[in-house]
Amino acid sequence: MRIDLNADLGEGFGPWSMGDDNALLSIVTTANIACGFHAGDPAIMRSTVRAAKAQGVAVGAHPGYADLAGFGRRAMPGLTEAETETLVAYQTGAMAAICALEGHPMTHVKVHGALANACADDDGLALAVGRAIKAVDPLLGYMVMPGTATERAADRLGLRPIREIYADRTYADNFNLTPRRQPDAMVHDPAEALERVIAMVADRRIVSTSGKVLKADVDSVCVHGDNPQAVAMARHLRQGLVAAGIAVRAVLA
Repeated sequence: MRIDLNADLGEGFGPWSMGDDNALLSIVTTANIACGFHAGDPAIMRSTVRAAKAQGVAVGAHPGYADLAGFGRRAMPGLTEAETETLVAYQTGAMAAICALEGHPMTHVKVHGALANACADDDGLALAVGRAIKAVDPLLGYMVMPGTATERAADRLGLRPIREIYADRTYADNFNLTPRRQPDAMVHDPAEALERVIAMVADRRIVSTSGKVLKADVDSVCVHGDNPQAVAMARHLRQGLVAAGIAVRAVLA
């Protein structure tokens, strides 16, 4: 078995930093880099791509809602499918340009926060994101949540799906993440996270907070870079996965 380990990085802004990107880049195999709308800016995007290239880490665009104050985690239900398509294409194109500057081609796109949650439940929005990705580069992977509208959109559009699970989050019965406002939404203990991840990867299943078993193929595991325990979590996961006989390497590189 093999699995990719990814983290959402480059989520500072100007002089403000978020998380320990350099430490995470020494552990993960794929980085999803903020594109300036929910976090990040051109300089941070470029320095993060450069650092990822030096570590041999694959990079992808991490577009989100235009919501710096809310870190892209506030819903924007009034945004149309056409507006969503434009929003994602704009950010993905910007990341492609930054990657070209550094000579480290982008491999995929993963949408962020509230936009990702909305796309997981809405086939129209998921297809809008997929069309934006395909317009920029049809060879890009579409990082999706298994069992949701994003996985269906990737299949319908002929995009390479990268099916992602979360090490530090719990799941609802519909394959989507448990809302952060709920007390059981986060997994803070690295040992618990590792046990859950190995079960999801080896058994190809997700167990929701209600105990429902959800069948799912898994290509990548995410650790949120803004989590204060992210480095310890990622290191424990990588060591534990390797010890369990699961190779850790990028899906696309």
